[in-house]
Amino acid sequence: MYFHALIPFKPVNPKTRLACILSQEEREEFARAMLEDVIASVLKSGCSNASLLCTHPFRHDKALIAVREESLNDAINWALRQSHAPALIIMADLPLVTAEDIERMIRTGKDMAIVPGRGGGTNAIFLKEPRNFRADYYGASFLDHMAIAEECGFSVDVIDSFRISTDIDEKEDLVEILIHGKGRGSREFLERSGFTLAIDEKGRVGVQRNAHKETL
Repeated sequence: MYFHALIPFKPVNPKTRLACILSQEEREEFARAMLEDVIASVLKSGCSNASLLCTHPFRHDKALIAVREESLNDAINWALRQSHAPALIIMADLPLVTAEDIERMIRTGKDMAIVPGRGGGTNAIFLKEPRNFRADYYGASFLDHMAIAEECGFSVDVIDSFRISTDIDEKEDLVEILIHGKGRGSREFLERSGFTLAIDEKGRVGVQRNAHKETL
């Protein structure tokens, strides 16, 4: 199926909740590594082209760039209004996503496929008629998007996907990349930066940064 991917991306000072373990420069490099993982899977899934909705100027040889200074929702909704083909909205911090995961979304027989994130968020939406939809991220966005789909008269396929549901925001989330991210640039970055798995006295799995000799 011919479809277009929209990927919001913050190239400058991203992932501030990881500032306790990564410097700004490291967080920017890590964000780029996750983005590369996402773009690789998006393009492998048969996407016609990918557009990055960036908060700051950025260059990528495999994606179109639109610098948008407005809010996340306004940037996405601007892009949806330009869409003349089915569109996939997917976040840039889903480094475990595979082409097969995306193909599962675009094969839906419904008007819309959605993958919820943890805590009521939304990690990916596939829309057959994107110009008739509006995004409403932040807060319990999954519920908001379901309500908007109902307003639009869209049938909805809610997809349960561990890999797409795993977004990376907190230091605890790094565990998933180290366990499940074999062959991913994001995992290579973490390993190169000295991160390894650590199990505490209660048997809980976390991460430690060997260079700092401390469990995070």
